[in-house]
Amino acid sequence: MEYLTRSLASLVDVSVHAFGGEGATVHSPDPGLASANPALRTLSVDLRMADAVGDCDVLHSHTWYADLAGHLGSLLHDVPHVVTTHSLEPHRPWKAEQLGGGYRISSWAEKVALHDAAAVIAVSNGMRDSVLDAYPELDPARLHVVHNGIDTEEYRPVPSTGVLARLGIDESQPYAIFVGRITRQKGVEALLRSAVSWPGQLLVCASSPDTPEIAASVGALMKELQTSRTGVVWVSEMLPRAELIEVLALATVFVCPSIYEPLGIVNLEAMACGTAVVASRVGGIPEVVDDGVSGFLVDLGDGFDERLAQAVVPLLEDPARAAELGAAGRRRAVADFGWDAIAARTVEVYRSVL
Repeated sequence: MEYLTRSLASLVDVSVHAFGGEGATVHSPDPGLASANPALRTLSVDLRMADAVGDCDVLHSHTWYADLAGHLGSLLHDVPHVVTTHSLEPHRPWKAEQLGGGYRISSWAEKVALHDAAAVIAVSNGMRDSVLDAYPELDPARLHVVHNGIDTEEYRPVPSTGVLARLGIDESQPYAIFVGRITRQKGVEALLRSAVSWPGQLLVCASSPDTPEIAASVGALMKELQTSRTGVVWVSEMLPRAELIEVLALATVFVCPSIYEPLGIVNLEAMACGTAVVASRVGGIPEVVDDGVSGFLVDLGDGFDERLAQAVVPLLEDPARAAELGAAGRRRAVADFGWDAIAARTVEVYRSVL
């Protein structure tokens, strides 16, 4: 949203209503719901947003968190509502572990919003297929594909400023990197199981566990991995963006073992930094990672851990080959995923519903 809004602002007047963040009108949950299920607290924010957007010509929501704000705002103020689907609740059943009955509420909010939206944007062709699978009653004519993008001026190859040394990584030796939340979706457990056989080093930037159970599982696997081999570093807090870009840019290979990714913008971030990518062949990832050109794709299913190792190990053993793939990924990110073109396509969708 940060980058899309920045590019949209040169084309249309933009008013951002959000749960937080600089440059936005920030809305907070009803304090009377401080101890309520997170889904109910989210809906209380949506009510406040819907009340505040009466001066807009088009409402555009992203994910179920804000979808009901757009839906109710559309009904209240008689303006069209556009929904961008970055994920789908029916395809994320593990969210029930985190939200309990709130998962049924989030699923309802998403379904209502998509069903009545003037237009629905999918962030990949794979996501478009997923939307029609989850919501077959949706009119395909209202469904548009607009990829997410990447700021290739910000995410780019950069020199070392010593971040790796501070974290405990020897930058003179090859290393693989993972960046993501600790959630079933991101496949962190498969990564840690597979990495037992990898050479070189591994930097795992993983935080914000969905549940105590997955936090415990990942913690146990990490401890086992660090006991069985050297060169494994876990960063359990979010790095500042400049530091994240540095550790991405200096990595030999970025690993994305997700079981679900509508697009996988983190792969774009790594590619823009000039780093080879090994990722699951799921969702929209094949539309980002050119298999054999900018990285390698790995099929999910039985034997995934072994296949992941078979893709990662040769790159750690041949950093020159990894660098070739990384350079190709950088060229692809610059050529095909610039935010200006994506903002222009988004405005086309707005105009189509006015």
